[in-house]
Amino acid sequence: MSIKSLKDSVVKKVSRVFGPGLVTGASDDDPSGIATYSQAGALFGLNTLWTAVFTFPLMAALQEMCARIGLVTKKGLIGTIKSFYPTWLVTLIVLISFTAIVLNIGADLAGMGAVANMLIPAIPSYVFSTCIGLFLSYYIVVLPYAKIAFYLKWFCLSLLCYIIVPFLSDQDWHQVLRSTFVPHIILDKQYLLIIIGILGTTISPYLFFWQTSMEVEEIEEKKLVVDKKIIHVMQNDIKTGIFFSNLVFFFIILSTGTVLHSSGIKEIQTVDQAAMALRPLAGKLTYLLFAVGVIGTGLLAIPVLASSVSYMVSEAFNWEEGLNKKFKEAKGFYAIMILSIFIAMSINFTGVSPVKALVVTAIIYGLTAPLIIFVILLVSNNKKIMGDYTNKIWSNVLGISAFLLMVAAAITLLFI
Repeated sequence: MSIKSLKDSVVKKVSRVFGPGLVTGASDDDPSGIATYSQAGALFGLNTLWTAVFTFPLMAALQEMCARIGLVTKKGLIGTIKSFYPTWLVTLIVLISFTAIVLNIGADLAGMGAVANMLIPAIPSYVFSTCIGLFLSYYIVVLPYAKIAFYLKWFCLSLLCYIIVPFLSDQDWHQVLRSTFVPHIILDKQYLLIIIGILGTTISPYLFFWQTSMEVEEIEEKKLVVDKKIIHVMQNDIKTGIFFSNLVFFFIILSTGTVLHSSGIKEIQTVDQAAMALRPLAGKLTYLLFAVGVIGTGLLAIPVLASSVSYMVSEAFNWEEGLNKKFKEAKGFYAIMILSIFIAMSINFTGVSPVKALVVTAIIYGLTAPLIIFVILLVSNNKKIMGDYTNKIWSNVLGISAFLLMVAAAITLLFI
């Protein structure tokens, strides 16, 4: 085998490993996620590490249900719900999801603008946010998202630097292990808000809509016949993506808990404070490395967020949809994507702190997710819809656990 052939073979194998699952996982670690995990580490040190392990099976189970729904029904999540359940339920889900996702886009744009301003202070952050929003609106229409995602996902690998940071300083690894596998609960409103934020940014409703629709597009493009083998491949892909997402999530909390919390920085008010967690590794390049990670994940995640809104609205109104279609083939679909980004851009002129906006967005997801999880459980257990591919017992155990956990957290918050 020639050097060129060997190189091509390696690139193809790496690309398969970091395929659609990485897009889902990296999108979950968007600027909102990075801010929430950083705030958790700074505020509570290692006391929230357990959430990275605890949420992995819950998130993997829910994403697998959504993907299976798409493969079996060949419809998006809203399209499936619309076919079998009342119109008022569809309307309610679209309304609460549209609001939460647009806020998420706005918070992500604000965060990206803030890290760009950190590198070039002479240009206001809102100018960067606006330019990024306009750029995203343009490339979403002109370029195929699959091709863009192939390149953008490599920028997200800069987040792996968080894995190195904890090994550059003295650690009480016994304490790290205990914090990882033994849940530590603090009956404090701020702690509970962070837990809800972590749940919201990890078990993100927009990824439910995205995952379902992506599976539909894939089987349509490849003309696949759904069988147990296809289901198995899908399950492995999802586990890979969610594992990557939660691995980064774990080490962001560990890094910020080690570097920031231990240094007395107990609350992150600005993005440069969040970036300080990478200083032991990057030194003078800290801000650049942090900016590449935040902007890279934002460029990858915002089209996912915006397309999730578009899939919902398009399915509700029976419009042509799909990132695999050109603008002229699905004008309504792309118009909603651009509209959601433009509405989100206006949030940058409210004067709200980008870090606070990112964390608040995660909390809103945590409060609205239970309804959508409940509906996903209904659909994935409905034999009229799923046939022989209804949930197995462990899918239901994990799905119901996720639902009850998020409901309990939301209710408890009201009484603290």
